[in-house]
Amino acid sequence: MSLLTWVLLITAVAGIGGTGAGAAICACFRKDSKKTVSLLLSFAGGVMLSVVCFDLIMETLFPGGATESANLSLAIAGILTGYGVVALLNYLIDYKTNPEVPHVDSCHPRTADDLDELIHSDHLQVHMGQHSDLFVAGIIMASAIALHNFPEGMIIGAAYAGDGAISLWDGSGWVVALIIGIHNVPEGMAVAVPLMAGGMSKPKAIAVTAVTGVPTVLGAAIGYMLGSVSPLWHAVSLSFASGAMLYMVFGELLPESILMWRSKLPAASMIFGMLLGLILIYG
Repeated sequence: MSLLTWVLLITAVAGIGGTGAGAAICACFRKDSKKTVSLLLSFAGGVMLSVVCFDLIMETLFPGGATESANLSLAIAGILTGYGVVALLNYLIDYKTNPEVPHVDSCHPRTADDLDELIHSDHLQVHMGQHSDLFVAGIIMASAIALHNFPEGMIIGAAYAGDGAISLWDGSGWVVALIIGIHNVPEGMAVAVPLMAGGMSKPKAIAVTAVTGVPTVLGAAIGYMLGSVSPLWHAVSLSFASGAMLYMVFGELLPESILMWRSKLPAASMIFGMLLGLILIYG
């Protein structure tokens, strides 16, 4: 099979498998599993930060190990664009869904991603009696998460194309796919909790949640093709992926981790994640 086919397969595992795993956690584990997910998210954030700072950005500035720096302004523009595009998509999703989701109002604190509030038991318990409202909220949330997963797929595709990988395990693309897969776990939880609380059976809720990861595959195909067109797109795709991943670290992974477990351990987990990232890149 071609490399693109393998990239799409690993993206499917990260997108569909990650969200499906989040739904399965909600169906099978107790509420205190949020602590485990919190540590995984912060750990993944540390790994991703290392990949961005010590691999993707360095490859953008010094392609192929060149001694002379590439266009710094192009790298900065790409990073800002990647960050801004993903942040804008998340803002638009939150803006469209906030009026529909009953738990987001003036009495509830806002987070970096309002959709993830439903994974917190204190908010969920308030609305346990509103089965129909929760079911509708779950459907709306599933649609929003599906849209949100598209740019995540672009990040995976761009990482593979930008690294000039010749096999599935070359470069940092597989690391990015793994991290996004972990990131998708709480998103799957955010979709599955209201669906199951609204009366949907556990197997059906897991299946519906897993389907929200399908757009990740389409995004990966587009990101890979854009990054494979020319050396210019090579640099642009790497810098774009770097900016998008920075948003994921500081706009989603870390805030979600802290909200799930207000402790100093997530910060320590992130440091260990950064160290593992260095080992994966330079080891």
